[in-house]
Amino acid sequence: MKGEQHAVRRLGSDTLIHWAGWAMVFIGLIVLNEVGRRTKLGAAIIFGVAPLAMTIYCVAIAVGVSQGAEWALTNPTHVYQNSWFHYAKVYAALAGCWGFIAIKYQWGKIGKAHWFRAWPFVIVAINILIAVVSDFESAYHFFVLGESTWVTSEGATQLAGWNNVFNGIAGLINIFCMTGWWSVYASEDKTDMLWPDMTWVYIIAYDIWNFCYTYNCLPTHSWFCGFALLLAPTVAAFIWNKGGWIQNRAFTLAIWCMFAQVFPYFQEESIFVTHSTLDPGAATAVSIAALVANVAAIIYIAYRAKKLGRNPYKQDVFEGTSDWEKATARRAKVDYAHAE
Repeated sequence: MKGEQHAVRRLGSDTLIHWAGWAMVFIGLIVLNEVGRRTKLGAAIIFGVAPLAMTIYCVAIAVGVSQGAEWALTNPTHVYQNSWFHYAKVYAALAGCWGFIAIKYQWGKIGKAHWFRAWPFVIVAINILIAVVSDFESAYHFFVLGESTWVTSEGATQLAGWNNVFNGIAGLINIFCMTGWWSVYASEDKTDMLWPDMTWVYIIAYDIWNFCYTYNCLPTHSWFCGFALLLAPTVAAFIWNKGGWIQNRAFTLAIWCMFAQVFPYFQEESIFVTHSTLDPGAATAVSIAALVANVAAIIYIAYRAKKLGRNPYKQDVFEGTSDWEKATARRAKVDYAHAE
């Protein structure tokens, strides 16, 4: 209760400071995403040099912890970012980034191979499943251990219950809301990997589900990774980067995860800290919204597939829509069917 009151008090008394922190994250992600997508050097530094430095840093901390070194045991990365989830997420996101980069630059045989165009679906599904497992892990504490709240190894209090079940199911449905698995292309200017069939229908369903996930399982981070991080790629995709949402999402996710892994102080102890109030009613409402949004999305996809007489996973079901046409117009002229 004391922690909840503290969170509410901070939200009320330091509103401008919290919005300033949010704006720094939001603008920073948009700018770095543009650097990463527009230049090879930027991509090499952000998704090559930075991850290497992060890995060395985290390994050094792990070695220090194993030896009982005080500097390592009290290091913020060990204290706040030691769970399996954060490491799985950052490296899964980076794997997605490099696969997408290979496709957009048409690197070698793999960059033009027909079979590799399913990579975006595979890596996104893996990322979603990581979060779903985390939601169900929390549900386990409620249904098996009888705990309505529990504290993670990182000291974060989570609400456990039906909210995790609703959102976990929403995440599983969200995987099958990805359509046109093989319809992935490089843009003509080589700035983006395009997935034309991933329109606003999927993006909104995903964003609602993922925000709910962060609200459920990352209550100390959701102001940043559940709001700023989700909005940054969505704004780009809706305004100036049609068809490039999934690349935007992977790039910004990797950037944020690396930053959070090395500098968790920003979201845990700085003046910008904004924690959830851990309101069970709010958590349940958001989880239901996520489930409803994804059920609505899958029903609409089934409707489109039947109307067009198409397999939604082998063929595009949003062909003819404004977003699909704008994204497809950006395609590079590559004969993927014969590029293997």
